Amino acid sequence: MNSNRHMIAKHIKEFSKNAHSYDDYTSLQREIAHYLVSHIDSQPKKILDLGCGSGAVFKNITWDIEHFTGVDNALKMCQLHPICKEVEIICENFEAPALLEQLSPSYDLLISSSALQWASDIEALISKLAIRCHEGAFAIFTDKTFETIHTMSGQSTFLPHAKTLMEIFETYFTCTHEVKTFRLFFEDNLSKFRYIKKSGVSGGERHLNVAQTKALIQNYPHEYLEFEVLFIWGVSKKSKKVN
Repeated sequence: MNSNRHMIAKHIKEFSKNAHSYDDYTSLQREIAHYLVSHIDSQPKKILDLGCGSGAVFKNITWDIEHFTGVDNALKMCQLHPICKEVEIICENFEAPALLEQLSPSYDLLISSSALQWASDIEALISKLAIRCHEGAFAIFTDKTFETIHTMSGQSTFLPHAKTLMEIFETYFTCTHEVKTFRLFFEDNLSKFRYIKKSGVSGGERHLNVAQTKALIQNYPHEYLEFEVLFIWGVSKKSKKVN
């Protein structure tokens, strides 16, 4: 658990440090957010976005909303999020107990795109928030992301397994899911590893020493990096109607 908290702290620091150039390295995250939002047909009016970042989810909402609450722990990312009278941004760890006091008791939609893999306890988080939302929509990087790198380096990944995630979400949502594989192509291996650092997907954690990293850059066999994302859409089993 302590190592998970350390990983999350490193990830937040990395996002904040690279916030000024974040959008240059997040074409995939924007594609994921677009795909996630495009499969929501209910046009929810009151939305809670966990790990809102610079606004990838909000920018893909095409219907009228009443209120949008975005939560992110990286201040510089929060400062990049679009602001209007319908938008409220809370700079806070989305697992912080104090967050619940700041949230509305009821939302039409709980959504999170490319963020929940950072949770130290996804099930505890979802169990608390499922009672506050009618629907849920989630996109989560899984352990097949950067699979070639992990295989070559012999390093394990902190990212969760898709099957384990589905078992968690099916406890709290009547849901459908889809696992999609993405590939990003690069001109050279150095660009790949620069992307990993700047995009924040790696969390800013260094598992390899300099010699190992150089060997991996020299010998990486593909023109692309691979990513696996679990998409989930569902209706909460636990939500309580609030008048």
